[in-house]
Amino acid sequence: MTSQPNNPLRPRNGRPHPAMAGREEYVARMEEEVAQLRQAVASHASVDQAIGVLICLPQISPDTGFTVLRTASQLANTKLRTVADAVTDWARTHQPLPEPITEALDEALRLHAGNQGTPES
Repeated sequence: MTSQPNNPLRPRNGRPHPAMAGREEYVARMEEEVAQLRQAVASHASVDQAIGVLICLPQISPDTGFTVLRTASQLANTKLRTVADAVTDWARTHQPLPEPITEALDEALRLHAGNQGTPES
């Protein structure tokens, strides 16, 4: 009979070792945090791309581009990433922007870019 090495984390009495208590909850929290971080990275990339589209307009700096996106998001009561995705989709497909986002971008550009209008939809 071969004896197995003594593993301090292996249960001897059917109960997990105290060091393992809460491990499943910890792993679940870490998996949720990783998912949130992945979403944040994806959102950041989308916003950066939309800023790139906006700075192609005259008198729009990267800082102003972000301010325009943020203001449009607030005016349209729409998540920033949704507005950013709409702008990058418009640039790629030349399909009209959704009306609430068009109106919000028009207003945000008027407020922050010296009466600049949105790109023609």
